[in-house]
Amino acid sequence: MSEEQTAETPEERRAERWHEWFDTRFRTPAAVYGLILYSSLLMITADYHEGVADAVIASVATLVVFFISHVFAYTLADHGRHSLRAATLYSLTHSAGMLWASIPPTIAMLVAGANGLNADDSSVYALWTTMLVLAFLGYVAYWRTGARVWARILGAIGTSLLGAVVAILEYAFH
Repeated sequence: MSEEQTAETPEERRAERWHEWFDTRFRTPAAVYGLILYSSLLMITADYHEGVADAVIASVATLVVFFISHVFAYTLADHGRHSLRAATLYSLTHSAGMLWASIPPTIAMLVAGANGLNADDSSVYALWTTMLVLAFLGYVAYWRTGARVWARILGAIGTSLLGAVVAILEYAFH
């Protein structure tokens, strides 16, 4: 093959950078965990706060504590193999998805609140947004395996429902 045939186009390079950016923020175990955890936090805090802003602030504060715990756990586990600085940087990079994943449900909840809904009703929109994000992640996961469209759709539905069940279970056991 000639060099021209193997060279990527600028569009392909941009697409690859976009996929890499998206994957490192939203397609990590920490991001999926953070998304589900945060959705349940929004439902829990909505029980204690009438105002959407108060519920979001309380949820974000709690998520930050979980994020710090996650970073600490990664750092401690990795510090024996790497320097403290390298282990901390690694843990920050791999845990950041927890924070990134909170953006879509936060936006949904704030938009619902801006439209006059209370925190409890707004948290339902946050849960639906979480389910949509999980469905998208499930669809992409199956797409990357080369699955047929029907399998991608079933995978998206299953991923979405399982995530919602886990978030609701976390809420119920709180």
